[in-house]
Order: sequence, then C-alpha cells, then structure tokens
Amino acid sequence: MSGLYDDQLLDELLRGTQSLVGEWGLSDQTEVRLLTISENMTCLAYDPTQDKQLILRVHRPGYHTREEIQSELLWINDLRQQEIVDTPKPIATQAGTAIASFSTNNEIRDVVAFSFMSGKEPSTDSELINGFQQLGSISAKLHNHSQNWVRPVTFVRKTWNFDTMLGASPLWGDWRAAAGLTDSGRQTIEEACLIIRHQLEAYGMGDRRFGLVHADLRLANLLVDGNRLGVIDFDDCGLSWFMYDFAAAISFIEDDPLVASLQSAWIQGYRDHRPLSAVDEAMFPTFILLRRVLLTAWLASHSETPTAQELGTEFTAVTVNMAAQYISSHQ
Repeated sequence: MSGLYDDQLLDELLRGTQSLVGEWGLSDQTEVRLLTISENMTCLAYDPTQDKQLILRVHRPGYHTREEIQSELLWINDLRQQEIVDTPKPIATQAGTAIASFSTNNEIRDVVAFSFMSGKEPSTDSELINGFQQLGSISAKLHNHSQNWVRPVTFVRKTWNFDTMLGASPLWGDWRAAAGLTDSGRQTIEEACLIIRHQLEAYGMGDRRFGLVHADLRLANLLVDGNRLGVIDFDDCGLSWFMYDFAAAISFIEDDPLVASLQSAWIQGYRDHRPLSAVDEAMFPTFILLRRVLLTAWLASHSETPTAQELGTEFTAVTVNMAAQYISSHQ
C-alpha cells in the first residue's frame, strides 16, 4: 500500500480534507483535526457557525475500491434501518454521493462522512466483562442479519479466509517481516499456521459458520455511553467466519488474564440471540491465534502507524509464545 503517514503527508491530507468540507454543507470556518491513524486517517470536522460536527474518514489508496466502500455503507444503512446495532449514520454529500475525493501526490483519496457518536473506548478492567456480554449479543444480531440479508448485486467486499490472511497473497502483509522475529520464532509460527489451516479446513465455511462480519470489533471500535454500546468503523467488514468476530474483539489484549472471562461473557450474550455449538466454541483458540498472527502482519506492513511504533518487538514475542502454546494444545 502506498503512502506512509509521515508529518508532511498528514499535513497534505488535512489540507485536502479541509478543501472538501463544503461537500457536506460545512462552512469555510470549519476546523478539521486529526483523530486517529490506522489503515485510514480519521478526522473530526467541526463547523462553529452551525455547531455541527462530522467524522471524516480519509481512505488509504490501494486498499478498498469505491465499490467496496459503497458496499460497506449499504450494509451500515440497512443495519441502522433494521435497528440491529447503534452505529454512526453515513452522511451523503449535498450532491447525493456517498464518497467525495481529493488528489495529493498524484493519488486519489476517497473520503466518506459519518454522524458524530458520543462515548469512549471501553477500559480493560472488570467492567469490560459486562460489556462483552453485550458485545456478544450485538455480534449475534449482526450475524443473524448477515445470514438473512439479501445483498445487492453490486455488493462487493473482501473475503477474510486463511489464504487472504496468512497465505501466499495476504491482504495485510507478511507476518514474517515482523519486528524482532527470530528464526526460531518464525519456525514456531509456521508450525502453528499449518495447524490453523487444518483446523479451518475441518471446520468449513457453511452458511451457519461463514458470512458477512464486522471483522474488527476491537475495543477502539466500540463507544460506551451509559448503557449504550456503539459500534464504529466497518471498514474491514467482509466475508469470514462468524466466530472470528470474537477474536477481533480481543485484538491486542489476547494475553490479558481477563480474556477467559471475556470469552464466557461474549458466548453468554451471543447465545441469547443465536445458537453457538460446542464445535463453534472449540474453535475460539484457532481464531484467536489467526487474528493475532494477522495483527502481527499488519504491524509489520504499517510500521509508520502509532500502534506499530508503540507495540514494537514485544508484540512479536508474545505472538510467538501464543503460537507455541497453541501447538502444545494440539499435540
């Protein structure tokens, strides 16, 4: 993927985003400020003349096509219409288009807008257990909708299976490029990946197990406000195993002592709305490690992001330890 998020590029992207605010009816006094950098750049646009604020997401080029972005927004709109989940509303431009764009460094940057949603990211303490029961319920409702929704013929999203995650052409890069990975660590993860592949092939991709999922329900994409648990950022939604959504939910905290309790709470909430078999439950360790190795690959291919710089080589070391434990559990 092109374009590292250095300071110069960030300044250019902010200026480009600023130039588009009129597309959504915001005045030239609108302030655009950076919120986060991950796959994309997310900004808050505030217009003091209207006391109005929008979230603007600036897409990284070379990842999603316009058709994929439009498909994400179609799913969000249907989820909102059916009141499946609390999530921000996609905001069309005044011309009625879903996507605006600007050009910088000879690259087109697609930009989409969402309504502002209040709340804060859940904290990793004992209160998170109750939140995960609620998240399990939300996940089940999402999966029920996914299984029953007749997708438009124009709908297209990426497929998250073993090959696109950890195979020959991984969407998020090669985990073998991870910071601090030793030869022995690489061999350990390679061995674990062989087991993961075998487990996934045996589990299968039937329509009760595999479908359209959020695919990134991590804490950073949840907003708590009182009793409401909001879900944001469907940017990675695609076709994958339903149980993968739990693994994504514990991204970056897989080794936290709370995980066993979080898993139990999530399963309890899930079963309130959708069946979950013992076979499904037995696959959790496989999906957790699948996601962990995928994140290791993402950090390697997105080394300029604050997340990658903060986690460094320690994240790789924990991934290797998790892989070794996974191998031991399958001997």
